[in-house]
Amino acid sequence: MARSIRTTYFLKQHNLDNNNDYEKQIYIKNTNWHPPPAPLHIENKISSFEKLLRRKHTTLENINKKRNLLNLTPLQKSALQQLKNNDNIIIKHTDKNLGPAVMDANDYVQQILQEHLLTKDYQQLSRNDALNRLENLKKTLKDTINIHSNSLSDSEKTYFNRSLKMKLRLPIFYGIPKVHKTPMSLRPVVSSSSGLLTIFSTWLNFRMKELLPLIKSYTKNSFDVIKELQQLTIPKNALLFSADAKSMYTNIDSATGLLTFQNFFEVNVHHIPPHFPVALFLKILEIIMNNNIFTFSNTYWLQLSGTAMGTPAACAYATITYGHFENTQLLTEFHPQIIFYKRYIDDIFGLWVPPPTQQITTWKRFKNKLNSWGNLEWIIEEPSTKTTFLDLQIELKDNKIYTSTFQKDLNLYLYIPPCSAHPPSCLKGLISGELRHYWLQNSQENFINILSKFILRLADRGHNIADLIPLFEQAAIRLNTADTHNITDRHRNTLFLHWTYHPDGLQRKDIRDTYNAILKEHLDYDKMTVAIARPHNLRDLLSQAPLPDSPNLNVQTMIDKMKGL
Repeated sequence: MARSIRTTYFLKQHNLDNNNDYEKQIYIKNTNWHPPPAPLHIENKISSFEKLLRRKHTTLENINKKRNLLNLTPLQKSALQQLKNNDNIIIKHTDKNLGPAVMDANDYVQQILQEHLLTKDYQQLSRNDALNRLENLKKTLKDTINIHSNSLSDSEKTYFNRSLKMKLRLPIFYGIPKVHKTPMSLRPVVSSSSGLLTIFSTWLNFRMKELLPLIKSYTKNSFDVIKELQQLTIPKNALLFSADAKSMYTNIDSATGLLTFQNFFEVNVHHIPPHFPVALFLKILEIIMNNNIFTFSNTYWLQLSGTAMGTPAACAYATITYGHFENTQLLTEFHPQIIFYKRYIDDIFGLWVPPPTQQITTWKRFKNKLNSWGNLEWIIEEPSTKTTFLDLQIELKDNKIYTSTFQKDLNLYLYIPPCSAHPPSCLKGLISGELRHYWLQNSQENFINILSKFILRLADRGHNIADLIPLFEQAAIRLNTADTHNITDRHRNTLFLHWTYHPDGLQRKDIRDTYNAILKEHLDYDKMTVAIARPHNLRDLLSQAPLPDSPNLNVQTMIDKMKGL
């Protein structure tokens, strides 16, 4: 907090507080720069504020010194410690948020190798080869940035300069169990935070957001879909349809994706934002899609096909590449039949108006066209009066669209239990967010029904309904008083105070009251927000991306055995 206050005064003093070149998405803090002290009277107030908080914190520590503040029983703590120390098992969160799964470590590694790494889609590298390739990539990317520096803004140059000075790590490959599948398979995932290519992919993602509005099928969420459907005049013979892509990221091969982007820029040359760095963008995109290097335990791998896993730009990349095909071919050829068409990455929803003649033939042509781009394959639902899209159940009755919240049968509703050491605001936020979703997506009758289910599910997680009622009442009041369709940040000039939460420690109210009494009247901020950081949870403790460092789990030895070496 003190750094933020000092930085604000420094920027105002040097007339830098209205810098239009600041880009939040690619901002990297300069950890080597420290702002000079603020005016003396402000520094004195900061010092008084910090001293008072420390005093209050020490008082609470003394009060609770002899109490057991753990929210785990001794038996639970012992069991968790045994699970953590057991190298014979792997604990992973599951696909579709179906809770944790425990697997035999050797079975997990063998399945990763059989399903993924020892296939045509990956190539194993030696450690030296992998590190040399990454070093050469870093030099190539730096040189590319320098060559095209004139096409970058000051904020972009700063982003690259600061990012490339940070400590980098190799991305880590792991698998998420698909327990809803028979037989169970593993979804491949690459944890790429702090990786070299992540720096450049984050910039690509930042730039791709300027291109997304050019994709006709693009939609941000189900709320935007509802708003557009409400304005639609629907013919009597219209029907609903949906489609779901099979392994979309894997099946967008790099050659097709890169060629599509080149064509996208050519076709939209008059609509691309001015000064968009097309040449630099295409060069970096090519490097990232063809050089995804990662580790799996003590082994090193190169991805040979599909969208680079773990790359921040993957979602926008998939949206734009297939979206260009939709823009130029699919939606133009079938314009008379498609009166509404939206896609959220790998999910499609639309309204289909059958032609007067050749209805079956036209629908078959549309399905064939949908599946005619690269290696991508769509599972297409036949036209009907009812379908699902994202978290919506959509129904067509008497030429009107009705929506309700769609919840999967497998959903376990693993809401925060009352014994969890989360700030009270987490439960408030959950209730407020769910109510808003239900209110916007449902009729009044459906809203009451799903709201009742939500309350019972919270009760099943251990919450007392009497304690929940005031939280629901507060959320309902906010629904009535706020514009639920246009929630914006009204407090742009906000001071953030970061604090680690503890149920028996200082609470938000204590901190806010202290701030109001000492600092508020002396600072030029619209609002002060206490940003709560959570301690490590059970998932952090038990489920990690890297394999455990165990002598009984040597991946290279298992690879040699599977290859018969």
